[in-house]
Amino acid sequence: MSEKHEDHGSSQPDMTSKTSASTLPLPEKPSAVYTRSKVVAAFWAVILFLGFPIWWKTTSIYRAELPIQDMLDWAGGKSCRPVFPLEIRFDTPSLPDTEAQQLLRVTQHTLDDLNEFSAHHLRLKLAEEAQHVTEKADTALTVRLQAQDDLSSPRSELQADTTTLDVFYAPSQLPPPSSSNSPLSSFIAGELQRLFAEEKATIAHVLSNNAVGSSANTPASPNSQAQQISPQLAESITKRLRRSMKYAETYHLAFSLFTPGSAPSSWDIEAAVQEYISPLVQALSPISNFTVDTQVQLYATFSPTAPAPEHDEAQAVWTLNEENLSAFVNAAEWPLSPSIGSGPTINFILYVPAPSQSPLVVKESKATSWIIPQWGGVFILNPPLPTTTDFPSNLPHLAREALRPAFLTFSHQLLSLLGTPSTPTSLPFRLQTLIRIRAATLLLSASSTMGSLARLTESLPSIPIPATVASSVTTTLSHLSSACENLRNGRFQSALASARVAETEAERSFFEKSMVGQMYFPDEHRVAVYLPLLGPIGVPLILGLLKEVKRVVAGWKARRAQGVASS
Repeated sequence: MSEKHEDHGSSQPDMTSKTSASTLPLPEKPSAVYTRSKVVAAFWAVILFLGFPIWWKTTSIYRAELPIQDMLDWAGGKSCRPVFPLEIRFDTPSLPDTEAQQLLRVTQHTLDDLNEFSAHHLRLKLAEEAQHVTEKADTALTVRLQAQDDLSSPRSELQADTTTLDVFYAPSQLPPPSSSNSPLSSFIAGELQRLFAEEKATIAHVLSNNAVGSSANTPASPNSQAQQISPQLAESITKRLRRSMKYAETYHLAFSLFTPGSAPSSWDIEAAVQEYISPLVQALSPISNFTVDTQVQLYATFSPTAPAPEHDEAQAVWTLNEENLSAFVNAAEWPLSPSIGSGPTINFILYVPAPSQSPLVVKESKATSWIIPQWGGVFILNPPLPTTTDFPSNLPHLAREALRPAFLTFSHQLLSLLGTPSTPTSLPFRLQTLIRIRAATLLLSASSTMGSLARLTESLPSIPIPATVASSVTTTLSHLSSACENLRNGRFQSALASARVAETEAERSFFEKSMVGQMYFPDEHRVAVYLPLLGPIGVPLILGLLKEVKRVVAGWKARRAQGVASS
């Protein structure tokens, strides 16, 4: 028994070694190792020499070259200093040339002494001299001198339908040849300062509230000018700018007739627009384009949440509280489109109340019209009283004469919503002022947009810049230079035309669709997209490459060890 036990114990190591030897993998043939190396190398060759170039080409971002420094210079006010030299022509048919020249020099000297805002100044020229200039500047005003013997002091009269100021004077009030001042020159200078006071204050306000304008001018100049104007004028300018519409190349005018009943159901809108609105739109054509739409809405009731009109028995009228005027328009049920096409809509509502709630007025001011800032205007057309025999109280149709008060009010509201100055009384004069103000605001706005675009492209290196953006930027800078040059030379209509193109191109380049989309697609999102694709493919490739590298290194070390042993 003991011998058998010893024999059994002695055979145990032999069986273990046989089992271990049977579980070891067979050594790879050199041909198999070579094939595997070729497969791994082929995969990596396809990735490096075909896949990676294709990926790089298809995912690379095209960035057109932009004149970044020029764009920043425009935004910083280094490329242009907005100035407004207004040409005032002196029409002196009854004066000799020497006296006319003396009066012009003395008046110009007085004007220069009164002006404290260098960006806006008046340049006086005789009408005969201005006709011989090759590139004429726009005439801001014509001063027509007319002598009258019975005047004790000069007086002036601004024509309502032209930009002509008639100045009546006595011949004795002309300055003598050796004088540096005279009552007539002081009077003319004071009248010119008064006529252009609101325009000068508005331009000073625009420049002082814009980084481009404030840096382009002396910092103290706009502010000092703003301090010289009266508080009432400053408040009026601020109120006018706040309620005016933002500039647009095209405005859509929507005239709507609303009534709570079944009448009136029609109106002579075409004749009213042709007589009262079309001439104004034609005069405003250098500034913007306009389209006109009309509609009639019957059974247009007030909003249920709006306070109902109250009856004032003492004055026999129905009243609306001024604080509730913002809820007058029933935006939920009245078909008022906020925008038509690409431009903003200016709404004008003609509301004809029911005879049972007529006349309807604003309680505090007894007014029948008001402006909704940056939206439009409302006019309440109260139907005639029932006692009037010529006109029934429930008119089925509104004739052109019945629409006259409403459309005259709409024309004034349109001017206010476009930012037209309230003074002086001459409409052509105010429209010329509006052209200069719009030219300044568009120049500053386009310059600011160029700076914003330059900073955006520098802060986001991964954002694409299409060739169309580069073309728009080039067009913008070219028209900005043209606008600035025309301003400097007093050609304000040409300056406005160039500034309009610059503003349009600047907005188009800044809001390019491909750029806007990439602004909200950061690099983290790209990594999240690629990881699910590269993970399953990359892990086997990398592990296979590491295994081959380890095999090559192990073989190299083995050959090196054999070489050392043999030596």
